[in-house]
Amino acid sequence: MESARLLLLAALAVLLLAGAVALPAVQAEQEGENLSGLSTNPDKAIFAVRENGTTCLMVEFAVKFLVPYDVLALNGIDLITEQASFTLPRSAEIEGKCGSTESEIHISWKNKAYTLRIYFSKELRDKGAEVWKISKVQFVYDTSETSHFINAYNPGKHTASTHRLSALVTPAGHSFVCLAQQTLTLISSDHQKGVTMSMYDIQIQPFDMASDFVFGEPYKCITDQRERLEETLPLILGFILALIIVITLTVYHFHLKLTATQPQLPRDRSMYKNM
Repeated sequence: MESARLLLLAALAVLLLAGAVALPAVQAEQEGENLSGLSTNPDKAIFAVRENGTTCLMVEFAVKFLVPYDVLALNGIDLITEQASFTLPRSAEIEGKCGSTESEIHISWKNKAYTLRIYFSKELRDKGAEVWKISKVQFVYDTSETSHFINAYNPGKHTASTHRLSALVTPAGHSFVCLAQQTLTLISSDHQKGVTMSMYDIQIQPFDMASDFVFGEPYKCITDQRERLEETLPLILGFILALIIVITLTVYHFHLKLTATQPQLPRDRSMYKNM
């Protein structure tokens, strides 16, 4: 009887432990969503990661890859390097994870022949300012996939990664916005070849979303700010020049008016007697 009671208590303990382990998983259910159909730009993709039905990470961008690979020369002996060029498709599959200081998104397509993984982190900078950044990028590609890699030598999967990355640094609670191209170089496991990843028309926020599917206040990249200044500077200079001309003409007009109303005194002093 005592042994049966102990077995029952042990079973209850196992059930309670299993429930305690499963509960956080239910509370932190995360899923990826592809919202690219909402974009009017045919090259731009929109992906989101949601936790318990609320958006916790969202990216909007267009991405282009330049991937070098080897092919066998016509002599059948030498290797020559070709370059595959392709974009991130809007139809990709999404996975991701959200955390308080670390988040990530995984974007796959062509039955996982290609997978782009972007890792984000949040940290404190000088004077206690909290920022987020891209801390790592990995790109897995398969040179046996023939739509982009033609006659690849020794085809197979390779992984290209960044090293000590700190990109798109943005104040916490803000989304990073940039129309200009942002380029990253990844080093591949395929003989240390350099893979180029270019992003443009970007809006990204991996933490502290304003609300569901709503970005926080935009933080514009320096390139966009510089280009905007270059666009507005001629207008400002033109306005200042026009203002200077108006002021000069006004002063000259008043000068003529004042000199025209003053009496003209004779230059010959002998004529003063007749006045």
